[in-house]
Amino acid sequence: MSGSSGKPMPRGVKLTIVGVLAFILVIVAGFVYRIQQPRVLTVSEMRANGLFLLDTPRELGDFALVTHRGEPFVPASLEGHWSLVFFGFTHCPDICPTTMAFLDRLAGELEGTEAGDTDVFMVSVDPARDTVEQLASYVPYFNEDFTGVTGEFLDLFNFATRLNSPFRKVPGQGEDYVIDHSANVVLINPRGDYHGFFRAPLDLAKMKVTLRSARYLWNR
Repeated sequence: MSGSSGKPMPRGVKLTIVGVLAFILVIVAGFVYRIQQPRVLTVSEMRANGLFLLDTPRELGDFALVTHRGEPFVPASLEGHWSLVFFGFTHCPDICPTTMAFLDRLAGELEGTEAGDTDVFMVSVDPARDTVEQLASYVPYFNEDFTGVTGEFLDLFNFATRLNSPFRKVPGQGEDYVIDHSANVVLINPRGDYHGFFRAPLDLAKMKVTLRSARYLWNR
């Protein structure tokens, strides 16, 4: 390369030009990368989207329940991955099947590590009717990877209470009774601690971006 006088450009000038161009390339590449990344919501924005995070995640203590696969459901079952926990029952006429179908759609929207380390649990609030066999015919209908959980009434009630999800049987309805229960979805972090909850009604787009933001803030 030569200047207007025909003399070669000094080597130092060439290196300077190359350095400036490389710097500009790095800046542009960084900008393109940042605009391609999903925006991380603030805690107040997550709350506006329906996710209420605990100031300090809460340990759940000991519990011993059973899954629809006949396996123990204990504190270790919630460790090493993110968990979405919904309290419902198989004879529920509306909220439960609607929420389970919603969670199936959410699971289908998750990508990469989000899909690989997010588990969904439906914990029964009706152990008298929701046996292991009953849950085994109900939960996989919505998603084969979802896990149903049941157990003794007091064990289930104590577990639900720790997650701010108490329930009660509606009296005076005979054998076709229903259960009053929360429609919220509880978020458990990979330590197995109660991290927060998604308040009903649930919105797919909002829940997806809010879940991603909660994961990012916890891992930061």
